[in-house]
Amino acid sequence: MGETAGRRDGRVERVTKETQVRVRVDLDGTGRSTIDTGVGFFDHMLDQLSRHSLIDMEIETRGDRHVDDHHTVEDTGIAIGLAIRKALGERRGIRRYASLDLAMDECLTRAAIDVSGRPFLVFKAEFSRPKIGTFDTELVQEFFQALAQNAGVTLHVHNLYGQNCHHIAETCFKAVARVFGEAVAIDPRQADLVPSTKGTLA
Repeated sequence: MGETAGRRDGRVERVTKETQVRVRVDLDGTGRSTIDTGVGFFDHMLDQLSRHSLIDMEIETRGDRHVDDHHTVEDTGIAIGLAIRKALGERRGIRRYASLDLAMDECLTRAAIDVSGRPFLVFKAEFSRPKIGTFDTELVQEFFQALAQNAGVTLHVHNLYGQNCHHIAETCFKAVARVFGEAVAIDPRQADLVPSTKGTLA
């Protein structure tokens, strides 16, 4: 991603004893991404997040994967959330709300978002297996918790039904991508306004 005047970009570099994460997002992108976390399935899900939100993402994470993937996934979610928060600024002109039912084969997942400045996650999805390949299914919720908390959004994700664990996880990421992309898009009818009767969402 090159620098483009007037675009809503956010960059974060986050270094701890457990992880080193570098993230850049462009809210006005086309869904291009370069992603390398060292966790194959997670990279695949983040690619879906970028592609279906139309948010360009550059993500590089190095974590203590000799322990497990938890810190890598959680800290990547934190950094993406912080980068999105920076890119949103005052949240002026955004649509703010979005919701969607997303189907994939036998699976249906609902997502709804309020880019409110008030972080909250409701996550309802049951996985019949503890792992998808080598990826811990419990980390799906951990990622969305970190993302919502640090982006400052209210996010509801509910898998209504499904059997295949890969499909359940993928519909969660795709549904969140679609509502995120729609909610942070600029509404031309209120491009200079903060969409709140309070006058602020920061």
